[in-house]
Amino acid sequence: MQPTTVMPPMDELRKVFREAGLSLTHQRVVLYRAVLEMRSHPSPEAIYERVRDEIPSISLGTVYKNIRAFMDAGLVREVSPHHGTLRLESNLEEHHHLVCTRCKAIVDLEESDLEPVRLRRELPGGFRVDRYSVEFRGLCAACSAKPDLS
Repeated sequence: MQPTTVMPPMDELRKVFREAGLSLTHQRVVLYRAVLEMRSHPSPEAIYERVRDEIPSISLGTVYKNIRAFMDAGLVREVSPHHGTLRLESNLEEHHHLVCTRCKAIVDLEESDLEPVRLRRELPGGFRVDRYSVEFRGLCAACSAKPDLS
């Protein structure tokens, strides 16, 4: 369902970062590659764990700072501010999400898999929608197969 995200060649990566107003550092290359490779909508903590072997001196604060820079530059997006922790995605195509309420897994759902969403009335207070995302909540296959512990 998700488009494959591949780390662009270094000359293209330099151009992307330059156009985004970011300097291209070794740490940023490693962090950006980790986000592109981690298709599970990773948290900053998961990215930190992933890159620590390659950059042992990196701090969690540095990971957060660079992720914020990536988000501000439009290189990645926050999945949803409502999950209680920051979760990222590199899939910048319009799409929606399936969210497991038990394990918190997030899976992309293509825009074409849904009927078009439309509003039935004018939004209050002059609110303007720039983009929307639909989130379906339920149990993933792995959690559905486990007994309910509640």
